[in-house]
Amino acid sequence: MSRSHPHPIQLRSVGSQDNQAPLPLPPAIQNPSSHSWASPHGPLSWGLCCLLALQHILVLTSLLCASHLLLLRSLSRGGLSYSPAQILASSLFSCGVSTALQTWMGSRLPLVQAPSFEFLFPALVLTSQKLPLAIQTPGNSSLMLHLCEGPGCHGLELWNSSLREVSGAVVVSGLLQGTLGLLGVPGHLFLYCGPLVLAPSLIVAGFSAHKEVALFCSAHWGLALLLILLMVICSQHLGSCQLPPCPWRPASTSSTRTHIPAFRLFSVLVPVACVWIVSAILGLSATPLELSAPTEAPWFWLPHPAEWDWPLLTPRALTTGISMALATSTSSLGCYALCGWLLHLPSPPPHACSRGLSLEGLGSVLAGLLGSPMGTASSFPNVGTVSLIQAGSRRVAYLVGLLCAGLGLSPRLAQLLTTIPLPVLGGVLGVTQAVVLSTGFSSFHLADIDSGRNVFIVGFAIFMALLLPRWLREAPVLLSTGWSPLDVLLRSLLTEPIFLAGFLGFLLENTIPGTQLERGLGQGLPSPFSAQEAWMPLKSKRKAAREYDLPFPVPNLCTHIPQPLRCLCPLPEDLGNEEGGPTEPGETTDLLPGFGEPCPRSSGELRSQ
Repeated sequence: MSRSHPHPIQLRSVGSQDNQAPLPLPPAIQNPSSHSWASPHGPLSWGLCCLLALQHILVLTSLLCASHLLLLRSLSRGGLSYSPAQILASSLFSCGVSTALQTWMGSRLPLVQAPSFEFLFPALVLTSQKLPLAIQTPGNSSLMLHLCEGPGCHGLELWNSSLREVSGAVVVSGLLQGTLGLLGVPGHLFLYCGPLVLAPSLIVAGFSAHKEVALFCSAHWGLALLLILLMVICSQHLGSCQLPPCPWRPASTSSTRTHIPAFRLFSVLVPVACVWIVSAILGLSATPLELSAPTEAPWFWLPHPAEWDWPLLTPRALTTGISMALATSTSSLGCYALCGWLLHLPSPPPHACSRGLSLEGLGSVLAGLLGSPMGTASSFPNVGTVSLIQAGSRRVAYLVGLLCAGLGLSPRLAQLLTTIPLPVLGGVLGVTQAVVLSTGFSSFHLADIDSGRNVFIVGFAIFMALLLPRWLREAPVLLSTGWSPLDVLLRSLLTEPIFLAGFLGFLLENTIPGTQLERGLGQGLPSPFSAQEAWMPLKSKRKAAREYDLPFPVPNLCTHIPQPLRCLCPLPEDLGNEEGGPTEPGETTDLLPGFGEPCPRSSGELRSQ
C-alpha cells in the first residue's frame, strides 16, 4: 500500500503466537526491492511488540491531544476546575479498555480505539450553542459571532457544565451504538455497503482532518516538514533495508538470524523520537496552555464515575449523542473493512461488525461516565499506520490496550504526552490520514469506474460531504428551526463529512439501478493479484473467515443467549462444511470484492485467542 510494486505486498495478520510480517512473494516473482519480509523462525519477541505498541500509542496521542485541545480551546480560558491531565488520563483509560475488548471479543481485528473527530465536531456544535455570544456586524459583511467576555455577560461559570453536557452526549452515543450493535443493525446494513459506499467514505475520512493537520503544523512548519520527510524516507526509501535483529531476536531456540525491515516497522516511532529531541534541543517544545495543568497532576489515581460530577443529560445532549453514534458507526464500519482489506482477510461478517460496534458503544459509555468529553471509536490513523508499516498483530493491540490503561492510572504520566510538539502531532496525523486517503482511491478499481452511474455516485458523495460542512461553517445565518435540540442535531450531522459521504453513497448505491459487475459486487480477487494467489482452496477461505469468530470458550455459550442477541454469534453457514462444499449464496457474500476469496496460505495466519 505504501509503495508501487510490480507485484502486490501482502500483509499477514497474526495472533499473539505468530510472526508479524507481510507474506513473502513466491520465489519466481520475488522483487528484490520489495518491502516484503517474513520471519519463519518463531514469534517476535515481546520487546519488539512493545515498541510497535508504543508506536501506535504515539499515533493515538496525536488524536487524543488534537481532539481535547480543539475542544478546550472552544471554552473560556481558566474555566476548568480540574486538571486537563485528568481528562486525558480518563480518555486513555477508556481507550485502553475498549481496545482490549475490541480485540478480544469485538471485531477481532487489531484495531486501536481512540477519540476520533466524529466526537469532536458535534461536541463543538454543542458547546458553541451554549456559549454566551455577542453578535457584531462590521459594515455590510456577514454576521460575526464572538465570545462574550465582558462584565455584562453571564454564564462563564458554566464551562464545567458544558463538559458535563458533552460527556452526557458521549454516554447517549455509546448507549445508542451499543443497542444498534446488539440488535444486529450494523451487520445487516454492512451487507449493502459495496466499494462505491466504502471508497468515498475512506477518501473523505482522509480529507476530513486536513484543517486540523494544517493548524498544528503551522505552529512550526520546519519541524512538521522534518517529521514528514523522515517518515517518508523510513517507510518508502529505506523500507526495503534489512537489519539484523539484535535486541529483537525471535523468541525461539533456532540460531538462524533473521533480518527485519526496521526502518519501515518503526517509520513513525523513529521520526517522532528524532524530531522530539531536536525540538527539545532548540527549545521549541511547549505544552499548549489549554492542556497545561495549573497544579501538578497526581502520580496515581483510580478513574471512577462521578469523579467530578455525573454527566449532564439534556435534550441537546441527547440529539448530539445521536449524531455522534451515527457518525462513529459509519467511521468504524469503514475501519473494519479497511483493516480486513490490509490484512488480506475476508470482508468482516455481520456478527463481527455488530459485536465490534456494541463494544465500541460500551467503551464510549465508560468514557462518558469517567468524565471524558470524547468517546472511543476505531482509529483511522492507526489503521493507516498498519498500512504504513505493513504489519498488524493482535498481540500488539493487546499491549496498546494494556499500556493505555496503565497511562490512564497516572495523570502525571499522561501529561508527559502533552509535551510532544504540536507540529509533530500534525505531521503524524497528516501522513497516516494520507495513507487512508490513498486506500480509498485504490479501491475504485473494484467497480466499473467508467460507468456514468458510478462516476455520479462517487463525485456527488465526495463533493457534498466536503461542501456541506464548509457551507455550514461559513453560512451568514446559523441554521435555526426554532427548537434548539433539533438545531444541534442538524448542525452536528451536517458537520460530519464521513457520515455524509457514507450516507449519500449508501443511499445512491442502493437506489440507482446497476448490475452486480458495474457495482463491483461478486467478483474475485482484485486484478493485481497473481493467478496462483487468487485461486486457493476453499478451505483457506473458511479458515480466514473464522478469524472473526469468538474466542474459546465463548462460542459454547452462544446457544444459551437470548434469540435476539444471536446476531452476535457466527452462523453455522459462515463456516461452511468440512468437506469443502460450497456454502449457500448470500450467507457469506463478501461486498469487498477480493477479500472474501481464499487468502494466501501461510503458517502465520491470525489465530483465535
